[in-house]
Amino acid sequence: MVNPLRLTFAFVFVSGVAAAEPLPVLNLEPEATTVSGLSSGAFMAVQLQVAFSGAISGAGIIAGGPYDCADHSVWRALYVCMDPFFVDADPDSSLESMKALAAENRIDPLQDISPDRLYLFHGQADDTVARSTMDALRQTYVLLGVTAGNFTYVTEVDAGHGFVTEQGSVTCDATRPDFLIDCDFDQAGDILNQLYEDLQPPVEPREQGFVTFDQAQYTNGAAGMDDIAFVYVPADCAAGETCRLHIALHGCKQGRQVIGEDYARLTGYNRWAEANRIVVLYPQAIRIPSPWYNWFAGNPNGCWDWWGYSGPDYLSRTAPQLSAVERMAAAIGAPLKQ
Repeated sequence: MVNPLRLTFAFVFVSGVAAAEPLPVLNLEPEATTVSGLSSGAFMAVQLQVAFSGAISGAGIIAGGPYDCADHSVWRALYVCMDPFFVDADPDSSLESMKALAAENRIDPLQDISPDRLYLFHGQADDTVARSTMDALRQTYVLLGVTAGNFTYVTEVDAGHGFVTEQGSVTCDATRPDFLIDCDFDQAGDILNQLYEDLQPPVEPREQGFVTFDQAQYTNGAAGMDDIAFVYVPADCAAGETCRLHIALHGCKQGRQVIGEDYARLTGYNRWAEANRIVVLYPQAIRIPSPWYNWFAGNPNGCWDWWGYSGPDYLSRTAPQLSAVERMAAAIGAPLKQ
């Protein structure tokens, strides 16, 4: 065990904005890092899992789709991946893209994905991301060698497009901001229980465990990323005990810029984290207004980059947003690079 860490988080207020400290350095198991996400965060979670598969051991995907589904095109993102017009998302094409990048050593070896544990979810009332796109993601994992015993694929809930939480204010079958929907079950718990074994029942999170940190220190100016983000640090982890890292990625219109701290506070992860020595990292994306002459440019809804708005390299280990998350994970004690 490392020496207990005294974590002090100072906040300096300038013009009403909190300037936060860097991430704390914690004692984390590098082989126990997992990721989850909703919508654009789900696509981003897949990209993170594939790029750093040697370090990431599981993923929870809510209303996402296959790796490289958009193929550098916002048109494909909209009309192939989200709302298929002529063709559906293609798992074989996704696999070929992964093979090409792995051959160039731009992502980790694909065989590292096959042992991963997976939670997949698509709501029956979700008309934002097509069920066929999630089915294609499941088939992509099958092609990668993930066995049925490592899967949970939930499709029978009459849920809209959103993260299911008992603290949600949106009716279960609705799709509207803030996309935190109440379907009378604990999705964060279901995800973490699938990704980890033998979890203890949740407890109330501590207010002092919820920390705002300076994300700008890790982004290197990556397009579409906020200067501020959040992390939840359980008491045992702050005291130096060995803990695990879960990276939770919000969806479009769910970043701090739009709904404040709600995704990080209301999804339900922190309750489970406190009881089970899991640190939860909540990276934050922001909106980039589209120019008047090109609606397809920019990132007006504050989504994670799964179609290429941050640049031509958005899929590999060196992609701006992926490498920013990697730097955050390394800083807190769970490096993703092998």
